Amino acid sequence: MIVAVGFDHAGFPLRDRLLPLIEQLGHTVIDFGTDNPTPIDYPDKALEVGRAVASGQAERGILVCGSGAGVSVAASKILGVRAATIHDEYTAHQGVEHDAVNVLCLGGRVIGSEVAAEIVEAFLAAVVSMEERHVRRRAKVDEIERTGGQG
Repeated sequence: MIVAVGFDHAGFPLRDRLLPLIEQLGHTVIDFGTDNPTPIDYPDKALEVGRAVASGQAERGILVCGSGAGVSVAASKILGVRAATIHDEYTAHQGVEHDAVNVLCLGGRVIGSEVAAEIVEAFLAAVVSMEERHVRRRAKVDEIERTGGQG
């Protein structure tokens, strides 16, 4: 799988743990940086990773900022992106299986590197469920996205 990744300065401390892990799991990384702790704006990383996923350049994305919230909000504005801030293994796989989450957002100031690694592994191993109830619910989410919640 091709995985687009982006870190802001607050997410940078998790970079050295997560990039090699993703490759060790057999995936190809598209690295959108940052590669140093100099402050940058998280929406820029969310846009780069989100566009890669929405365009099909990458199958999944991983974003890391301080809390995970900022990148999640920003990436979710991109049509075709289903971003979620996730800080546990269960939600990492369930978010993909049930909700087709395609961009994992993590808080570099919230979780440690080993928990982050476990979450990333669960996220990348998960497969979207085609059970009718999940397909039906995702279609409703798609309709909300299509209409901006106005339909």
